[in-house]
Amino acid sequence: MGSVDRQQTTPQLMNRLRMRQVALLLAIDELGTLSAAADTLGLTQPAATKMLGELEQSLGQKLFDRVGRGLQRNPAGERVTGFFRSIRGSIEALNQELESVRQGGAGKLAVGSIMAASPGRLTGALLQLKAEFPMASMEIAVDTSDRLLGQLREGVLEVVVGRLTSVPGVDCVFRRIDDEALAVIAGNEHPLARRRKLEFRTLLQHPWILQPQGSPMRDLIEREFRHHHVALPRGLVETGSILTTINLVRRSQMLGVVPETVARGHAEHGMLSVLPYRFRHTLEAYGSVVPRDRPLGALAARFLKLLHEAPQP
Repeated sequence: MGSVDRQQTTPQLMNRLRMRQVALLLAIDELGTLSAAADTLGLTQPAATKMLGELEQSLGQKLFDRVGRGLQRNPAGERVTGFFRSIRGSIEALNQELESVRQGGAGKLAVGSIMAASPGRLTGALLQLKAEFPMASMEIAVDTSDRLLGQLREGVLEVVVGRLTSVPGVDCVFRRIDDEALAVIAGNEHPLARRRKLEFRTLLQHPWILQPQGSPMRDLIEREFRHHHVALPRGLVETGSILTTINLVRRSQMLGVVPETVARGHAEHGMLSVLPYRFRHTLEAYGSVVPRDRPLGALAARFLKLLHEAPQP
């Protein structure tokens, strides 16, 4: 492969790249082989091979290493693929915006949120937005921050309400909303439900439901156990589903840990009890996350304004 100027400017790089090349690389990433990607794009394999070579020539970098008969992304390929996903996300957002214009401007909002934000500002902002734009359609995804940011990169979501984790190919603007405190919950008939004060060691007398290892909530809870110099209880039930945690707690003697805003909302409706124990730390603050280089639609921009202006219920 011939060399190119490594100091080429952004306009020069834009002149060299073609959207068909972007589509090819993303197809290879999703399907695993050059031949499958070629079939999907309606190309012959020699044509796809030539196109990939031209892409590497334009970027001045090899993107794949040959492993046997297959291709494996190298570090440059990993980075390029991440940024190409962001390009596809921008095109997807543009397509949705144009569809909104075709439909008369009512618009569609696609927002993702972590569970902790849902009972408070998110709900208030969405209700006010719906009152202002009754014909607008809205899609709300609730998941973990890393998964939501992946969808933000892909253009599936316009706004995420969550924590800013590291996702390749996503350059974002983060505006803080609040910290995320955790609460220990129990069923209303649990022996600890009516206690006014609890020591940590009292909680250890009961089985626990915790988030899977590696999640931010689990890490914080493990820090609490280490602070008290005790091991995690045996016989853990592990789930990333807050709804499953709540349902199990309500029908057993197990204890669970969920975001405090979620716990208080359910307790106010008499569905469970929040135990009088406070963790020493809170999770990293959450807030709104939007792509830095992707223009927001009018509906998303209005939603952001309402989200940050709304008082916390």
